[in-house]
Amino acid sequence: MKNTLQTLLFTITLTLSAGAMASQSVTVHVNGLVCDFCATAIEKVFGKQDAVEGVQVDLNEKIVSIDIKDDHQMSDEEITKLVMDSGYNVESIERVERQE
Repeated sequence: MKNTLQTLLFTITLTLSAGAMASQSVTVHVNGLVCDFCATAIEKVFGKQDAVEGVQVDLNEKIVSIDIKDDHQMSDEEITKLVMDSGYNVESIERVERQE
């Protein structure tokens, strides 16, 4: 009986914590984004990453918005390296937790 209660409690806790997981949105201010080709290059690079759920580029604001999958992470260093390897410079990175 005790094992059954422990298993039930564990299952409920796991289910609730999975439902309350926060995914993350990352906004990257990028210097040098000026054309559709630039946007396509950035979208392609981030689209290949396992951690990335979606990516949008705003050329007017020079912003790359990255949605990170719930069960993944990307460090600022990883993001900066991907942007720099694409030929652009990162001005700043902002993170926002999203409750789903």
